[in-house]
This record gives sequence, C-alpha cells and structure tokens, in this order.
Amino acid sequence: MEALPEDEEYTYREVVLPSLIPVVPEPELERESGERRRGRDVIVAVDHGPNSKHAFDWALVHFCRLADTLHLVHAVSSVKNDVVYETSQALLEKLAVEAFQVTMVKSVARVIEGDAGKAICKEAERLKPAAVIMGTRGRSLVRSVLQGSVSEYCFHNCKSAPVIIVPGTEAGDESIVDWKRSDSKP
Repeated sequence: MEALPEDEEYTYREVVLPSLIPVVPEPELERESGERRRGRDVIVAVDHGPNSKHAFDWALVHFCRLADTLHLVHAVSSVKNDVVYETSQALLEKLAVEAFQVTMVKSVARVIEGDAGKAICKEAERLKPAAVIMGTRGRSLVRSVLQGSVSEYCFHNCKSAPVIIVPGTEAGDESIVDWKRSDSKP
C-alpha cells in the first residue's frame, strides 16, 4: 500500500449518534491551577470483528479519561451503499453508547470510504489525536507479513499520532492457558 497523497480528498459520512447519550458537560476548573482540564482527541478504528471490539474495550479501560473525545472511525468500500452505511451506523451507535456508559466520554463517529489504512491515516492527519488505537486482524506473523495488514500500514505511515495496536484476545488467552498447563505439571 502506498501513502495517500496530501491533496487527495476522501469521502466520508458523519454518523448522527442517538439522542439518548447525554451531552457531557465541560470539566470543572482544577483546584490547584485554576485552569480548565482539556480533553484529548482519541481515534479508535473499529470494524465488526472481535479483535476490534477488544481494542475498543482496551481503549476505554486503559486510555480514555473523562474529558476526552472518542472518534470512532470505520472504513467501508462505499458510503453511498445504504445497507453498508446502516450496518456501520448501527455498530458505531452501539459503541458510542457503551463508551458513554463505561467512561462517560463524548463520542464522534465517522464512516469513511476507501482503503482502511489510508483512510485512518488521513483522519489522524486531520484530527491530530493523542493516539490512534486499533486491533490486530488475528493472522499469524508470516501471513501478516506476506499479505500486509491495516494495523501494520498505519503503524508505518501514520505520522501525526502514535499508533497503539492492541493484540487480539485469542493470542493472550492461549498464552495464559499454556502457562497454566506448564505450571501445573510436576
């Protein structure tokens, strides 16, 4: 994959999130400094896979804090296809509600058309976030090197923010199981 040219535009559709998510008030003044605590912009790239959900959950638990804005980004082949857009919209709405319930962060959602890696890097360039968080695809190392992956592309080409790649749930579970088995042997 090659980098998206700077002057090339990309197509996207904003997702209007449900009104049942209350508006998060501005943070109060800090007692010691008298300054308003500013939140960070955090991009979480999501799809319909379990590793993406695991990365989203990791971001909520380990990275996001109250004043942050969570930018949920989902890349699709065409934003003009209503079935694809509605499926993506349902996913992003569900995740935005969960983000508010778990960490009370404000969420913004965007469905982007095009190659996922290029679109995520372009969105990061536009927002200048504190981090871009994404999951792995769950491939083996050899297969990932031969075929490439979105997370690998973003890791090498996203210059405007650090990229945090959260390992999939399967790899962590297997290593824990193996460790327990080897520990229990006499």
